[in-house]
Amino acid sequence: MLEFRIDRRSGVATYLQIVQQTKQAMRLGLLEPDDKLPTAREVVEATAVNPNTVLKAYRELEREGLVEARRGLGTFVRRSLVGASSSSPLGRELADWMKRVREDGLDREGVVALFHAALDTEFPEGEQ
Repeated sequence: MLEFRIDRRSGVATYLQIVQQTKQAMRLGLLEPDDKLPTAREVVEATAVNPNTVLKAYRELEREGLVEARRGLGTFVRRSLVGASSSSPLGRELADWMKRVREDGLDREGVVALFHAALDTEFPEGEQ
């Protein structure tokens, strides 16, 4: 089951963290069509966020056509966002790269800066 990790110091709204983590799980194939999302109660118990925050995130995902609420049953994934999974060749290359980065002593913030610089070079703002 999907477990949300809320970073209250990130500056990112809690509901957006839930949306982003759900989409990431969908992209990695951890959530597939017809999989059930945790109930709002389960998320609240695991993360101590307000139930309305969870419902806001789920409504946003529904608005984007990614999930659907089924009355009395819960919220379910509607479609896949699978791209390169962690077990794909690209995923394995990235994992190997991350190991080399750690061995070279680069910290998390350095990795993020390096990643964003490469991302901005390869995918300029506004390009899809």
